[in-house]
Amino acid sequence: MSKTLLNMTKKLPKLKASPKEPDQALLEKFYHDMVLIRRFEEKAGQLYGMGHIGGFCHLYIGQEAVVVGMQAALKPQDSVITAYRDHGHMLACDMDPKGVMAELTGRIDGYSKGKGGSMHMFSREKNFFGGHGIVGAQIPLGAGMAFAHKYREDGGCTVASMGDGAANQGQVYEAFNMAKLWNLPIIFVIENNEYSMGTAVHRHGATTELYMRGTGHGIPGLQIDGMDVLKVYEASQIARAYVEEGHGPILLEMKTYRYRGHSMSDPATYRTKDEVDAYRSEQDPILQFKDYLVKKKKAKEETLKALDKDVKTLMKEVADFALESPLPGEEELYTDILIEEVA
Repeated sequence: MSKTLLNMTKKLPKLKASPKEPDQALLEKFYHDMVLIRRFEEKAGQLYGMGHIGGFCHLYIGQEAVVVGMQAALKPQDSVITAYRDHGHMLACDMDPKGVMAELTGRIDGYSKGKGGSMHMFSREKNFFGGHGIVGAQIPLGAGMAFAHKYREDGGCTVASMGDGAANQGQVYEAFNMAKLWNLPIIFVIENNEYSMGTAVHRHGATTELYMRGTGHGIPGLQIDGMDVLKVYEASQIARAYVEEGHGPILLEMKTYRYRGHSMSDPATYRTKDEVDAYRSEQDPILQFKDYLVKKKKAKEETLKALDKDVKTLMKEVADFALESPLPGEEELYTDILIEEVA
């Protein structure tokens, strides 16, 4: 365990479960999933530029280690909910990239039949509940989902993710209060990518140590290097054990960075090219992990290059599938609006 994380976990009750080291299969999955998310988002950006994706589109490029490390620590019964920078979360939940891209392009074979788009798609099969366009709105919903897990006694927990900007929303703190009051099994995650739309975190937050935002409600927090998938996985296991053992909610601040603008319409002129280049060259989650695998002789460089090539080939298939899928018919205007309970 890293020294920083060890010092933070000293404040937690002694947990029965300890973090496990990832085996070879999981290490390979980490790399595959991060590359898959990176290449998918690059292809989505390309299709957006060509006019095949309309509306808003928030890319996850740079933040891949956060969701890949977190998802690996979860169990099949757990639920996931997030904000609008959500494609990476979907892919980490093993949702079919073809269905995700079809939804981005507004096609009938998309996860929401082409009616939800980038910000609103779901998969009950994968326990993924969005994708939400209203800043911070997913957090009280996540608390409600955690209440359902506790009520049903199914052993599950909820991971509710937000950005650093959403961490200032009032409804977030209402959810913190209720979650702690009822000791709900929920992991709150702040993906701190340093910018709320175009405003740096030190300009929009009176306090920038976001992992401490739950302290007033009795919710402990951990701050993690979100550019390191191994550290994310370790911390996520600790958080999962904490809620499973009945201690209630916990908060994880993932220190990460997005390479692109807030959305595809954002030129990101509020930061320098040197800043972005420094993250790309020194802290890129995929390059860092690739170096680790090669140096530790967990994988050969040519094997990783071949994997990247295979994923690029898959992305062409994903794009072709999405663009060949039909647009939803007019009849879809009246479907999925109301579910009537059957007696």
